[in-house]
Amino acid sequence: MSISTKGKNAIKLMLDLATYNNGEPVRLKDIARRQNISEKYLEQIVAVLHKAALVKSIRGAHGGYLLNYMPEKYTVGQILKAVEGDMSPTDCVSENGTMCANKATCASFRLWEKLDVAMNYVLDGITLADMLEWQNELRTDQYVI
Repeated sequence: MSISTKGKNAIKLMLDLATYNNGEPVRLKDIARRQNISEKYLEQIVAVLHKAALVKSIRGAHGGYLLNYMPEKYTVGQILKAVEGDMSPTDCVSENGTMCANKATCASFRLWEKLDVAMNYVLDGITLADMLEWQNELRTDQYVI
């Protein structure tokens, strides 16, 4: 399993919205500049996040995007699943996958099932607030007096 550039950039976009969450909408142009990502590409990603009700759009001259919820309400898994779709390592353990006829006698099935559980445990156990805290720790560690 590999997370695409779209998934990685969705995390960056959401983290940027959490970082600059002061009650005012954040413009994609500003996110694009800070994250060094094409604004057009961010438009595609934010459309998916908006459709999944993870962000809200504010129109107008002072418009932009806001998180729909507080950062602790979002998990990394929720964000990635919104843009990537199913995150299962194989089709046989996917929620929407085909039911494997050999499941009862397939030793590999247990491996894929355990990997799926472990990945979901990590992805669903880390919140946007956790990542915001990590980011703040990294910034604090970089201060030189």
